[in-house]
Amino acid sequence: MAASTSRSSGTKKSSTRKTAAKKSSDEGNEDQSSTTKKSGSSSTRKASPRSQSAPRAESRPAARASQVAAKAAGELLELTGKAVEGVTGLESTDDGWTVQVEVVEMRRIPDTTDVLALYEVSTDKQGSLLGYRRLRRYARGTPGDD
Repeated sequence: MAASTSRSSGTKKSSTRKTAAKKSSDEGNEDQSSTTKKSGSSSTRKASPRSQSAPRAESRPAARASQVAAKAAGELLELTGKAVEGVTGLESTDDGWTVQVEVVEMRRIPDTTDVLALYEVSTDKQGSLLGYRRLRRYARGTPGDD
């Protein structure tokens, strides 16, 4: 019985040593992670002065005419759900751009009887949509006021 007691106490000592070694290695890992956290927070501090600068929308350069036309047609499609037939006009204004976009309001068979509409899309200088309105509706192939 004494032999079994000594064996169990010897096992306890070795497991206690292993536990102590594990705790010290865990503490070392915690030190490293807290160091990492500190360095991560210092990079956040560096970024904060940038967030106090002017909004990005003001610093963006003016968009090119082709970009504005494509963006206006795409946004009109998203808003109305009508298929874009083409861009028929583009004009630079003091506030941005005015784009005229032709869309298919109603598809018919044959195609020559489709109902088209001309929309005017207003954008800012960067090409972001400000508003749109329908100027007129007409049957495809109908002579207009052009």
